[in-house]
Amino acid sequence: MKKITLLFLLYFSVSLMAYAQDKPDRLSSSKPNILWIITDDHRADALECYNEATTGKKESALGYVSSPNINKLAKEGVMFVNAFTNSPVCGPSRGSMLSGRYPFRNGHYAFEQTHQEPDFVRPSIPQTLRKNGYTTTSFGKEGAYIFDWGPGQTFKDPGHYDYKVSFKHDLQKNDVGDYWGQPAYAEGTKWKNIGTEERVKTPDGKVVKYLLKAKKGQAEVSQEDLKLRKKMEDKYEILRSYTRAGNKDLIIGGENPMPAGQTIDGKIVEEFKLFLENQNTTFTNTYGETKKGVNSNKPLMTYLGFHLPHTPVLPPKSYRDIFKKKQYKIPAFSDAEKATFVPQLAKMYKTLNFTDMTPKEKQQAIQDYYAFCAYGDALIGESVDAFKKYCEKNNQEYLIVFVVGDHGWHLGEQGIEAKFTGWKQSTHGAMIVVSSNKNEVPEAIVNTDLVEYVDASATILESAGISIDNKDYDYIDGINLHNIINGKAEKRDYIVGETNVIVGHRAYLRSEDFAFSMRARPQNHMKLVPNVNVKWALTCPLEKAELALYDLRKDPLERKNVAADKQYQKLADWFRNKLGNIVLGDGRVECDWSKENVYNISNFAKGAHDGKLNIPSNLIPKN
Repeated sequence: MKKITLLFLLYFSVSLMAYAQDKPDRLSSSKPNILWIITDDHRADALECYNEATTGKKESALGYVSSPNINKLAKEGVMFVNAFTNSPVCGPSRGSMLSGRYPFRNGHYAFEQTHQEPDFVRPSIPQTLRKNGYTTTSFGKEGAYIFDWGPGQTFKDPGHYDYKVSFKHDLQKNDVGDYWGQPAYAEGTKWKNIGTEERVKTPDGKVVKYLLKAKKGQAEVSQEDLKLRKKMEDKYEILRSYTRAGNKDLIIGGENPMPAGQTIDGKIVEEFKLFLENQNTTFTNTYGETKKGVNSNKPLMTYLGFHLPHTPVLPPKSYRDIFKKKQYKIPAFSDAEKATFVPQLAKMYKTLNFTDMTPKEKQQAIQDYYAFCAYGDALIGESVDAFKKYCEKNNQEYLIVFVVGDHGWHLGEQGIEAKFTGWKQSTHGAMIVVSSNKNEVPEAIVNTDLVEYVDASATILESAGISIDNKDYDYIDGINLHNIINGKAEKRDYIVGETNVIVGHRAYLRSEDFAFSMRARPQNHMKLVPNVNVKWALTCPLEKAELALYDLRKDPLERKNVAADKQYQKLADWFRNKLGNIVLGDGRVECDWSKENVYNISNFAKGAHDGKLNIPSNLIPKN
């Protein structure tokens, strides 16, 4: 009997080992596979599910939108409809999420080439996950601007990822793309920059290229270049941002020369799928290089960075044809509204003007934008399905965090087509969290609490079994969204952010009832020594602080700045002190990134960022 029992146990053990080799055991619930999706310049109202949750209608305030795949994803988890970026610019927004810190605490306000040599810098979220056993990967646009340190900066990944495919430095570099600009070099050289060239990839595999801008004294834009450019523009109905002082060549509408699935974002998804489908083996990628697929024996974190619907706004023909038939409402804008702009906002309007376009051009800009978002919905659905299939194949748990736009995008609101400001259309987005563990993240929930994009970082760490309550992670600024879902987190009264692009430093604060912004620093472009005269915005004459205050109770579209109105002046000054103390005096970092370790941290108002407003009631005008 003992021999029979031993034989049975031996057989059972061998069978179990064989099964484990064929199909790995379910990973520990503390280490699910993680898919972190971030789109670019993506308005929340491009999502039917968001519009239904907030207005009861599928269409946006401007008109028709389509998002069946994202709708499905939202039903599988929790959708946060009051999510806000901590900077309305790609670089600092993504840098904030990847570092888990506010821009004013990581010293990243624009497109600085930041690095990790200064003493205040801590590991990025992917670096921390790698240290805790994860394989970390990035596909598409990362854009966090956290590079390896070196003389003049190196643009080298400092170890965020085990596997990376950049849309620019891998795909477009190998002519995998659709319609893009890149540096132009003198013939026969790889270093002598003569300007910027535009490249157009066509379905037959050919690449049309022409000089778009010439560097003075280095080259000239030829008649042949101009002829090719016009031919492409006419063929694909290209609409450029010709009214803008900053970048008149920016493409804000047109038809993608490549069909659906073959655009730059389609190729990003194809690379992601190849990586998952070829687990534990080698494969040939989209531009002919031999790569190794995912290691299925380790937990996986993928940062999937879509470039769309960022410019160039070029939806494929199959999507564009649908949206060209739709008529959209153009957002209202008036001279009375413009008259309330402080100098920074007036300059923003002048630089990014939408109002000088013809009605036909405005329609195209809006149609093509929403069509591009609809195409993105299809690619997101494809990516999520591939990720779930991989997790199911390996019997592994998963977490999906979808950040809807690293920031927002104006389509005529405030008279601009852009981002960059503290206005709602620049800063507002949404987040969707889905888990295979429905006890952690229930289905079909709409959450209306104020959340910030740094919360995505905190959530991902906690889901990976890394407690942000541990003192080693006390630099993480976000809140674990699981605690907001289950009601354990204290609700915020406001969100904050800051940027330093186009018009200089501007910080913003938003609550349920009020939206406020102000000039944070006197310089348009920081001339360091860091944090010198850091209290300037709190002590300068009121008009120099350029306050903007909107009473959202009666002006939800932010069309009248009331900061100078007599009944709001004291409230605006109260917000000036509240926001100024937070972003200037509660751990503010300013760093000279051209140096190895030169920075200053300002803590004259430590603890000011307490998440509470407690505005004296006598300062609030009656609604």
